[in-house]
Amino acid sequence: MNTYITGATIKRLRESKELTQSQLANAIGISSKAVSKWETSKGLPDITLIEPLAKVLGVSVAELMTGDTVINRNLSANILRSKFYVCPLCGNIIHSTGNAMISCCGITLPALDAEDIDNDHEIIIEKVEDENFITVNHEMTKTHFISFIAHITSDKSQIVKLYPEGNAETRLQLRGRGYLYIFCNKHGLMKKKF
Repeated sequence: MNTYITGATIKRLRESKELTQSQLANAIGISSKAVSKWETSKGLPDITLIEPLAKVLGVSVAELMTGDTVINRNLSANILRSKFYVCPLCGNIIHSTGNAMISCCGITLPALDAEDIDNDHEIIIEKVEDENFITVNHEMTKTHFISFIAHITSDKSQIVKLYPEGNAETRLQLRGRGYLYIFCNKHGLMKKKF
């Protein structure tokens, strides 16, 4: 995380739960003076208090740390607003159907921005039985490779993980209009309407 808890965040969350400084202090086993110091920016909570503080305030640790609380309004979403996240340390691929706060290997991951597929990453699609054989014209070495191929429609997602020194190809059932995504470890996320 790039930020730490602020006194204003603690005060706002405490007041939204209709807790006094004394009630908050008693709930996590500290003095009300400590809470007062936090809220006036004269001190910060000890790292061991962050999880209990978040629990009493009814937020996640991430929400407490950033000051951004998430309100689940249960709005229907469009899967075409999908976001992809790739961990630079372990290569883990995370797909969400909208904005999310994602972390892996201890770091917060930004959502990848997709560019249009360029000539250096040409995609060839051949119909084979009830599927499509997708090939990306791209080298596959340990230093430069396609990490995944995905197809996203308004109601379905398919993601295939690829590995260096394999082939940049897969079979997918491309049914419905959507986007075909590829992720190059050097050039990033690219998409093509399909």
